Amino acid sequence: MNEIKAIEAAQMKANPDSFKVGDTVKVHFKIIEGKNERIQVYEGLVIAMKNGQSGKTFTVRKISYGVGVERVFPIHSPRIAKVEVMRPGKVRRAKLYYIRKKIGKGAKIKELIVKKGAKTTAAVAEAETQA
Repeated sequence: MNEIKAIEAAQMKANPDSFKVGDTVKVHFKIIEGKNERIQVYEGLVIAMKNGQSGKTFTVRKISYGVGVERVFPIHSPRIAKVEVMRPGKVRRAKLYYIRKKIGKGAKIKELIVKKGAKTTAAVAEAETQA
């Protein structure tokens, strides 16, 4: 059992990207096709986060050609190059599964407005890593 925990600890990221449910994100995901490796960007709304120990995952939903597409990404995956927060969202739920039934403007999430003097969680995390 200790060997499994040692392997999981080796694969965990030291400082995973900071984002939350309701944020619109761009996930830079490495795709391996034979010998070639490229980065594919998947942009959408984070509708859920599941918190296992090393198996933490987040679900991103986007509308592609009028069809809703969801994809689940492991947070500690070595294939995720980075997660970029495009627009922070203001939500009051931990899981946004109700968005699946909404269409058009009803599926929008309000933007979280951050005061100019207030530091974002990403800026605080960067300051801590530099110190």
